Amino acid sequence: MIKEFNLTKILKIALKRGGSFAEIYFEQSQPTSIVCEDNKIEKIITGIDTGVGIRVIHDHKTSYAFTNTVNEMSLMDLADSVSLACKEGIYEREIDLTEQKQGRRFIIKELPQNVSIQEKVNLVIRANKIARSRDKRIRQVKVVYRDGLQKILIANSQGSLVEDERISTLFVVQVVASRDGIIQTGYEPGGGFIGFEFFDDNPPEKFAEIASSRAILMLEARKAPGGLMPVVLSSEAGGTMIHEAIGHGLEADLAQEGLSVYSNRLGQMVASPLITVMDDSTLPNKRGSYCFDDEGIPSQKTILVDKGQLRGYLYDLLTSMKDKMNSTGNGRRESYRDRPIPRMSNTLIAPGTSDPVDILKSTPRGIFVKKMGGGQVNTVNGDFIFEVSEGYLIENGNIGEPVRGATLTGNGPDILKKIDMVGSDLGFGIGTCGKDGQGVPVADAQPTLRIPEIVVGGEI
Repeated sequence: MIKEFNLTKILKIALKRGGSFAEIYFEQSQPTSIVCEDNKIEKIITGIDTGVGIRVIHDHKTSYAFTNTVNEMSLMDLADSVSLACKEGIYEREIDLTEQKQGRRFIIKELPQNVSIQEKVNLVIRANKIARSRDKRIRQVKVVYRDGLQKILIANSQGSLVEDERISTLFVVQVVASRDGIIQTGYEPGGGFIGFEFFDDNPPEKFAEIASSRAILMLEARKAPGGLMPVVLSSEAGGTMIHEAIGHGLEADLAQEGLSVYSNRLGQMVASPLITVMDDSTLPNKRGSYCFDDEGIPSQKTILVDKGQLRGYLYDLLTSMKDKMNSTGNGRRESYRDRPIPRMSNTLIAPGTSDPVDILKSTPRGIFVKKMGGGQVNTVNGDFIFEVSEGYLIENGNIGEPVRGATLTGNGPDILKKIDMVGSDLGFGIGTCGKDGQGVPVADAQPTLRIPEIVVGGEI
């Protein structure tokens, strides 16, 4: 529908009082959400949300407005309103939108939108039943199914015209178990830029079994010991550490504002020579993948840290203009209601050469982290704290008894420099990353890693 509008005229209206860049972002999303809680289907939500955002950049500042009234006249009025942020100057260059960008495509075998609501509800009911049947100490089970079809069109004053379609599927099981005043939670998510075929290899029972088993295991576990000790992070742990300890600090807006411990450190060693960090939105069917970012820049792989040396930051168009760099295709937004900002996509530590089994065997004592929980970081100084949702003692190079309540506390650059073994494996985790009030789908990954010394929060 919006392609029929005079997009060139709308962009010129947005720039009629000046500015160096204007953009139209159209989005039509069709989400479905099913939630089972307290042993019953609590919510089934579906619908269509359509809207447009218009942006003008002038002197490295952004003026942004949006509307869900999508007709040509309303967009011209919106463009005129946004143009008021610029008080002088005229955009004199021609705007040519005749060439449309084409990007790679991910293979989708079965559109979730072609599957009945009843079939989706059945998945949720199956997971709920299995999770509740595992143990009488399980008190609460929450199962969430989500899918989405998002169609976008982006046109800007640089002559970029992009149409794209994104498919997402997500399934989450959360279990709470308790006994004698002790409460433990098991959580297992799955999904990505993938269709309903995701469940061919990932039945709902799998998520229910993992989440419920984790909750019961941690309920029976002893309290984790505290202090300074070695920690081995399994590739199954997910990449929470890389996402929090370094990922956010390499987003260009934070680095430019001096709000990152990695500001002004290009070319410096910020990690062990064993560590290479990259952000790659081209990976097939991962949760943080896309063909184009939300500014119409093709997805790409960006090397951020190469053998310990800081090589670059994650840029959107605005921050790339400030640093006179090219965008890395990391301009992302939650919806048409939001302006794009630099965000991670699929962020990972590249695999090394060590056998994961040898990493464990060469560690006489410490903590083995099989699954990370949530975490937070102070990007200014790099200090972080992470929860361990499934951990074990390391005893004589072997995995020993499970422990609960462990946390990992440290400083990002300091810990990354200490890593002395990097496994040849690689495991992914998924999530929704929050920043500036916006949430976007992401994935993170790491191989098995050994940190020879880190503060473990636990029982002294």
